[in-house]
Amino acid sequence: MCLAVPMQITHINGDTAHCVAKGIERDVSLLLLQEDDIKLGDYVLIHVGYALQKISAAEALSTWELLDQMSAEDEFSA
Repeated sequence: MCLAVPMQITHINGDTAHCVAKGIERDVSLLLLQEDDIKLGDYVLIHVGYALQKISAAEALSTWELLDQMSAEDEFSA
């Protein structure tokens, strides 16, 4: 199973973006989104160091809520 995590872009340097989510920071490649209008503050789905898709802030929040819920359920069942 593959998992893409939503992150917010805080800095762009060429084809690389610095992104943050829940206190985690990563530099990711924007090469797969060359045709999209990517700018500071945008949310993107990240998988293995690549931004795969631009998403809305609402989609990012919804995804994080679901991931938090899954994590809480997993901790509860352990």
